[in-house]
Amino acid sequence: MAKPSLPLITALRATADRIESGARFHWNHMGSCNCGHLAQTLTQIEPKKLHQMALANAGDWSEQARDYCPDSGYPLDRIIEIMVSAGLNTVDIANLERLSDTEVLTRMGYKSCDIPPDFRTREDAVSYMRAWADVLETKWRKGMEHQGAKPAAAANTEFV
Repeated sequence: MAKPSLPLITALRATADRIESGARFHWNHMGSCNCGHLAQTLTQIEPKKLHQMALANAGDWSEQARDYCPDSGYPLDRIIEIMVSAGLNTVDIANLERLSDTEVLTRMGYKSCDIPPDFRTREDAVSYMRAWADVLETKWRKGMEHQGAKPAAAANTEFV
């Protein structure tokens, strides 16, 4: 699971808001899919450019994350490096692509026998990102309390 941080939590919520408010969402487009949207938020790179960068190597986000090598020279590996530096790991990227992290799904109310969310739909991507932000925020707050800081440190953020 990603390292909980305010910038990552904020990025997930901003991404969910952008998708929900009508930004182009197309799962087969590397710049407009689940991972593409989060990459847009973290890098400020336009969807078309992200898609072009991704086409330099074979595979969807899950496959490219699995094959990630910071020294490869592939453009999308630079994007993945930025995502990793934001606190994600390559498993998180693959899970976001398919909306499949069990901890996030549990937060969303899914049980193992339920039909999972459809990773190709706008609504499920938005719900997943918000639930993931909630999971990370809970962990972040617990970490702050453990360090002796007051959770009120998040008071100047968008958190409710």
